[in-house]
Amino acid sequence: MKTVLVKVLLAAGACAAPWAQAQSCGSGGGVTVCLTASGTAGGVQLNWTASGAVSGVQIYRDTDTDASGRSRVAVLNKSATSYTDSSAAPGTAYWYWVKFSAGSGSYNSGAARAVRVGVMRNLTSMQLSAQMSPGWNLGNSLEATGGAYVWGSTNFNETGWGNARASQALFDGVKAAGFKSMRIPVSWKQYADASDNISPQWMDRVAEVVNYAHNAGLVAMINIHWDGGWMQPTYAQQSAANARLAKFWTQIANNFKNHDDTLLFAGTNEVMVDGNYNPPTAEYCSVQKGFNQAFITAVRGTGGNNASRHLVVQAYNTNIDNAISCNAAMPSDWVADRLMMEVHYYDPFDFTLDTSSTAWKWGQAANPSGWANESYTDGQFQKMKAGFIDKGVPVVLGEYAASLRSDYDAPGTYRKYWDQYITRAAYTRGVVPMYWDNGYPANHQSGLFNRADGTQAYPDVIGTIVNAAR
Repeated sequence: MKTVLVKVLLAAGACAAPWAQAQSCGSGGGVTVCLTASGTAGGVQLNWTASGAVSGVQIYRDTDTDASGRSRVAVLNKSATSYTDSSAAPGTAYWYWVKFSAGSGSYNSGAARAVRVGVMRNLTSMQLSAQMSPGWNLGNSLEATGGAYVWGSTNFNETGWGNARASQALFDGVKAAGFKSMRIPVSWKQYADASDNISPQWMDRVAEVVNYAHNAGLVAMINIHWDGGWMQPTYAQQSAANARLAKFWTQIANNFKNHDDTLLFAGTNEVMVDGNYNPPTAEYCSVQKGFNQAFITAVRGTGGNNASRHLVVQAYNTNIDNAISCNAAMPSDWVADRLMMEVHYYDPFDFTLDTSSTAWKWGQAANPSGWANESYTDGQFQKMKAGFIDKGVPVVLGEYAASLRSDYDAPGTYRKYWDQYITRAAYTRGVVPMYWDNGYPANHQSGLFNRADGTQAYPDVIGTIVNAAR
């Protein structure tokens, strides 16, 4: 929905990125121990050197740099100089320490950071998409804007639009309800410096949220959302936007390159000339398609698991008709069958989003003079089936939702019918439906879950959506 990294680490010794190694040293008792860590498919490999007599070795780890909360994972022979942590979760960043005994004291190496490499299965995007229905959006959270960001802080705008911080409990609740995938809209520009370097602290927070999805067993998708509207598809802004898009995605992709194939990248969101909802001109279409290509090129260029990661590109303004007219030809990619197309659906607007309207009934039987009833819906998703799915390109319905209208329809009969019909119309044609939950379970909103604890605010609506995608 349209909404109003280089990782720099201190010389304490963590590696500069998940795939790199740098010695991290600590001294005591006349001994210096220097540690390196690197992620592999089998775990995290630790190696260290000791410049003196060591009488004991223990391995500790944590998910942050604060040693006070770390956990011991191994007690080793004093002569050991390597260890493989096979219990590390793929895609999770860990900090490690060697705690060594020398003389009459115990001391620590510096902290070394690494991420275990996740598995990329031999799945086409079409095969993966078949495992993703239905999906759910963490709307109005990581893409929320507000106060100015202070570089280096962890004071983000995640709760600026009134939603609680995302938590493992929320993701577990979404999974338990029957959803299989999670779209996580993200804003980046507000957390970047003047040279478009993304805050390491923000990158860590996004990674933490992505790991909630991994832990819950959900396929996750992150994007560059509206992000302040800098991605205008005009020739005048094309060069600057492409440069920023490439720099952002290079940093994002590098940070997540060890994650497995249950993490997807979606390049943009509803790219359009702000305020212009007309079909795109040749200029607008050309520049927007160039954004899709710049995204793919940047991600693939980072290598590792990103060389074959499943990527999602968008239709112009994520509109179905624009997908057919502007984006029928997919961008170039040098790995086969790893691209998906994304569209959104909020028709009819006066029923779904315009809560000031009196249009509260939907469907041919209830509102025969209204537009975008069942036959229109079927026709729109049939276009995506014929234009993309039948040609081997999976389609993600990245957003769709109908607002609660309890002032007219207390039991929510028509909202549930619309949600059911759109979900089913998409799913039966091979399109992955991902419901837009904005986090607010009040009237005139589309929230389905209580964000604070992951409980269901509307079990009947949730059940309707989940059952329609079976």
